[in-house]
Amino acid sequence: MLTREILQRVREIQIRTGRQAADVLAGQYVSVFKGQGVEFDEVRPYVPGDDPRRIDWNVTARMGQPYVKRYVEERQLTIMLLTDISASQDFGSAGRSKREATAELCALLAMSAISNDDKVGLALFHGQVEQYIPARKGQKHALRVIREVLAHADAPASPAPSRRRGVLGILRDLARPWRRPPRGGRLATSIAAAMDFLMSVNRKRCVCFVISDFMDVGYDRALRMANRRHDVVAVHIHDPREQELADAGLVRLTDVESGQSRLVDTGAAATRAAFAKDNRLRLKQLAERMRSNGIDLVSIDVSESIVTPLVKFFRQREQRRRSGR
Repeated sequence: MLTREILQRVREIQIRTGRQAADVLAGQYVSVFKGQGVEFDEVRPYVPGDDPRRIDWNVTARMGQPYVKRYVEERQLTIMLLTDISASQDFGSAGRSKREATAELCALLAMSAISNDDKVGLALFHGQVEQYIPARKGQKHALRVIREVLAHADAPASPAPSRRRGVLGILRDLARPWRRPPRGGRLATSIAAAMDFLMSVNRKRCVCFVISDFMDVGYDRALRMANRRHDVVAVHIHDPREQELADAGLVRLTDVESGQSRLVDTGAAATRAAFAKDNRLRLKQLAERMRSNGIDLVSIDVSESIVTPLVKFFRQREQRRRSGR
């Protein structure tokens, strides 16, 4: 995708979400995420009740009366966007793919960060981290982050889903012959590898948005360890067609990440019911896994608004912060 076309996409996202980012997200996310520490502000005369450990003895000796150091919370945040670019992100049945929704979400979060003079960084991963952009401040840097996400959104790892409307068209896309791209391991998803990478490159605490469809296993420990040092937020991107099968007769479905395929009789009510049940269980287990690890989970349906669930998440977190939980 040409740089000019990418910038046009950025402007479209800014027009579509700019007001919401400025009026809602930008103000809310800075109030719910804590800064990285405290910084010295000034000294003032000691008053009864002040912590004696904060007495500035040098100033006290010069002034002849006790003075204490005053600190304020450092509000500047570091936002890291860990973005899943594996092959399963190409799926889309509602006018945009999960990959496209992910790109728009990253753009929204990056714009919110720069509006508050925060740092923003990016790591694109599948089986391993493919690209890393260290966190920095500034609009130019944020636009680079957005550009890289959009570039990957327009260069999918597997055959792009058809834009034909209707369930039959979607299922035909899924039944296409699967071909492994030239780069080995490109289609695998490893959230654990992304978490290990985050721990190795970010020693200081940051707010990390892990944006994925979470079609992976064995990442619980890595996610839990990362959340001990950083503030990890899991953002689950999903498509409504992943939740249930439509009655389309006998079709061949292919897993784009493993390459395995099988014939499925979607005309059988028992098959559709079992598929829906398995997916409900998967979503329930995902929510329970995040809750047990103390990680917030934001669920985004690509067929609906991206801003609405983010606003809901920020408001819920603000309520928890005020209640001390």
